[in-house]
Amino acid sequence: MLVTELHALGVDIDLPYVSKHFLGRSYPTVMQTIRRDFGLDLTPDFELRYRDRLLEEFERRLRIMPGVAEVIGQLAVPCCVAPSSSPRRVEFSLGLVGLWQRLGPVTFTASLVERGKPAPDLFLLVAARMGVAPERCLVVEDSLTGVRAGLAAGMTVWRFIGGSHMGPDTPEEPEDARPHRRFASFTDFFQTAPELRRPA
Repeated sequence: MLVTELHALGVDIDLPYVSKHFLGRSYPTVMQTIRRDFGLDLTPDFELRYRDRLLEEFERRLRIMPGVAEVIGQLAVPCCVAPSSSPRRVEFSLGLVGLWQRLGPVTFTASLVERGKPAPDLFLLVAARMGVAPERCLVVEDSLTGVRAGLAAGMTVWRFIGGSHMGPDTPEEPEDARPHRRFASFTDFFQTAPELRRPA
């Protein structure tokens, strides 16, 4: 959606560029990058239009990742959500896939901290709010930005590469963003750490 919206303004970027520079980052950070790299100062109506069109597209196409609801339902430990997305986008997305009622009370967005990912601030805030020491937290992330944030927070980080924007051919992570584990399907989630599953 961002590629399409920027193309209309004469800025041509592709999905690899978006993955490298924008995935896992907050909207204000994305806008700063666009200003810096392309000299384009986007007006507030661009943000409103972009966000509205994005949510419209979510309504048409967003689907829950297979196995996610089952994993959440079987966890033996507390879990929460800590995305870079706006509160509106997170609530809308989780509502569409049937998870907002369960995860809404434990959803913390980048709007709560001054520095978003890759800074560790959001994850450290979440750990404090959940009453868990950072070193006892497991972060599941898809973006390199999020992986870096989790590692900087001193947490164990698993990278999920099974989203439609990634896949099994996702290149190996750079040295500063190496997760402790990679996985492509939530059906494999408990294989490495069966102790995370609640006894049947």
